[in-house]
Amino acid sequence: MPENALTKARAPIEPVSTLATAIAGRYTISKTFTFAAAHHLPGLPDGHKCGRNHGHTWRVRVAINAEELTGPGWVTDFGDLAPLARFIEQHLDHQDLNAVLPVSPTSENLAAFVAAWCQQHLEPTVHGRLESVTVSEGDDLSVEFRPRAVRG
Repeated sequence: MPENALTKARAPIEPVSTLATAIAGRYTISKTFTFAAAHHLPGLPDGHKCGRNHGHTWRVRVAINAEELTGPGWVTDFGDLAPLARFIEQHLDHQDLNAVLPVSPTSENLAAFVAAWCQQHLEPTVHGRLESVTVSEGDDLSVEFRPRAVRG
């Protein structure tokens, strides 16, 4: 192939292993789970629409971070998040969240509830730490919960 200005200007690409060790940082992966569920918020003023039973297509985004990658070069295998998918399907999908959550089923409380579940059931089995849980109850409404580091 004849050399042209484009091929001359290209520098050789460094191996990824060299690049990855050249800079320090933190990697964050995320996966979003979607489910449908109903809820109502007790204690609101009469006539408040959130006081009536209603439903949403909820989105739960879980972010996990790590400073070092595992052998294959990833934070963790996305397949390792399957237990969370099963938990959501079995306990949240098409449920009344008032009957599931031990607290008022706001997006904020749902995010903390999922974060607590992840810390108990996912963190012991995956590489990395839970960075955040974001709960959306529509395209324009979301809350992000960032658990504090557990001190031991």
